Amino acid sequence: MTRSDPPPPPPPPVAFYAPMKAPDHPVPSGDRQIARGLMAALGAAGFAPRVACRFRAWEGRGDPVRQARLRRAGLWLADRLADSLARLPPERRPRLWFTYHLYHKAPDWLGPRVSARLGIPYAVAEASRALKQKHGPWADGFAEADAALTRADRVFAMTARGACGVAPVAGDRLVRLAPFLSDPGLIDPATVDRPAARAALAAAHGLDPGRRWLVTVAMMRPGDKLASFRLLAEALRRVGEGPPWTLLIAGDGAARAEVEAAFAGLPVVRLGALDPPALRDLYGAGDLFVWPGLNEGYGMVYIEAQAHGLPVVACDSGGVADVVRDGDGGRLVPDATPDGVAGAVVAVLADDALRVDQGVRARRKAAAEHGLERAADTLGAALGPLLPA
Repeated sequence: MTRSDPPPPPPPPVAFYAPMKAPDHPVPSGDRQIARGLMAALGAAGFAPRVACRFRAWEGRGDPVRQARLRRAGLWLADRLADSLARLPPERRPRLWFTYHLYHKAPDWLGPRVSARLGIPYAVAEASRALKQKHGPWADGFAEADAALTRADRVFAMTARGACGVAPVAGDRLVRLAPFLSDPGLIDPATVDRPAARAALAAAHGLDPGRRWLVTVAMMRPGDKLASFRLLAEALRRVGEGPPWTLLIAGDGAARAEVEAAFAGLPVVRLGALDPPALRDLYGAGDLFVWPGLNEGYGMVYIEAQAHGLPVVACDSGGVADVVRDGDGGRLVPDATPDGVAGAVVAVLADDALRVDQGVRARRKAAAEHGLERAADTLGAALGPLLPA
């Protein structure tokens, strides 16, 4: 840029909202991680995302009184927020509203109303639509989520299942956005020194580096997570002859006691909740990532593991097939059974050449299909034309 060149225009502000859980919510979760990732991808695409509101619209009990109260509060907030944003200087006023993860239990009472008041485009990512909820305790939330999808100028779906669900409402405004890795603590796996990471883990936890190290990373909570842990424990009990192994589990939560009971008697080391740098070293030190992933949206941990060259064994459940391909970075078990998972683990552990090859394929696949740059390109190409020149 020469002295006569005008300065580049500032990135267009984007109002970001997550009715399920705000990106800066204090409780870690996959939902929070994806919200943060979307903000990072929007920034990489040339936008300036800012959290517009932290109002949580989620109601999980099917209580009509509470739902009505949340609706009134949401609409009231929408009007106040629209008034406040309209008073901002033009350069700070949002030029687009972006809502992440709306569905019948967490409808978006803010985005459609605020964007209409401001006359700006409205975009939605990771909406889910279950027709069985059209009539029932969350019928009003389902109708509002459908109304938001109908109003949206762009609807981003991150899984095939999600795209299929919203397609009847979104039509040609639907855009596929591949799941992507965005955590800065995990985004550069090339920095992991495998021998050093393995030696440090062995010293800290009394591990035998001569054994195969299986790795699992998951929250310990009731429901599908606990069911996945129990399925994994039963599968590992059926792993017979072969190289000796130890399972390293990273994660914690309310179901910790139940998880510990499920793995009683197995060679397991529980590492607790780990921060991104420690997770990066764990992935880099491991030999195989194993997690059934029952009803996972898709599972960010699979992308993280593959990015670090760690082959994956998972079940073809929920949206896992959107990030794990059988024979291309791991094994995707078609039947979520202990025998199916055990057979896949045995096949990979028993063949060192196969495991190394699948690790190389895993790293290549994660870099090519699930990088932040690719997500930014998708968002930029879809949202850029919506903004006036």
